[in-house]
Amino acid sequence: MPTDVVVPFVFEMLPVRGAIVQLQNSWHRMLLGHAYAQPVRDVLGNAAAATALLAQSLKFDGTVTMQLNGDGPLSLLVMQCTNNLDLRGMASSSGVADNTSFAELAGQARCAITIDAGAMEQPYQGIVEVSSESLAASLQNYYLRSAQIPSHLHLVCNASVCGGILLQQTPEKMFPVVDDWRRVGLLAATLRTADIEEGVGAELLARLFAEDDLRVYEDQPVAFRCRCSGQRAEEVLRLLGEAETRAALAERGRVTVTCEYCGRQRRFDAVDISRIFAGPAMSG
Repeated sequence: MPTDVVVPFVFEMLPVRGAIVQLQNSWHRMLLGHAYAQPVRDVLGNAAAATALLAQSLKFDGTVTMQLNGDGPLSLLVMQCTNNLDLRGMASSSGVADNTSFAELAGQARCAITIDAGAMEQPYQGIVEVSSESLAASLQNYYLRSAQIPSHLHLVCNASVCGGILLQQTPEKMFPVVDDWRRVGLLAATLRTADIEEGVGAELLARLFAEDDLRVYEDQPVAFRCRCSGQRAEEVLRLLGEAETRAALAERGRVTVTCEYCGRQRRFDAVDISRIFAGPAMSG
């Protein structure tokens, strides 16, 4: 059974669509080389699941980026997922205790959802009002206010797996009965990490929504994939500046650029640094 998938589905008798996601191998790879405190790890896992759920609905070649900046212990979180469900993410934090709440972790945070379609002249960006309750509550508000799509979002995470479920009212159809919409939201909120660990698919959805007829579509694979490169590492050094780069070179004998997403290190010696700051290369 695949361990990293998004499974879309619709309710046959209700104008509601949904998707459920399980991340295991990609989640382990995202954590590799990082020693995140548990509260940071859980928010990162929630962000991974939520961003995959956002990206699976893209109808064009593009990328969804979720970025959270705050003045709390969690100063930065970035999660990116393409329409092909290539996922990567990282977080930066300090001084986080194991009992730190989401409200304390984020502080006065700003969260932005950016959708870059490549061919679009200007990417779309929506600002998320961060709720002190959870990241899921913040994103539900985003859907309701920015996209005007009533949504239920429930996210789960532990050290071995992360996942979640998203339900949305179908805009082109009549709204569901209020009681039904509330009922399916409460059922979605019963999802647990143990359910995700056993695998997502038609069987799990049938257990969650036993009273409803569902049409379950083919699962879509998710994979951790970093887009770092030697060229991008050189761009980092150019942004750092020649004086500071050469000072680091003189101190250490080489300059190392580490990707915060995948942990890959790229090392540059004196010859490399001279080439990088020599100006644009002439084509042969």
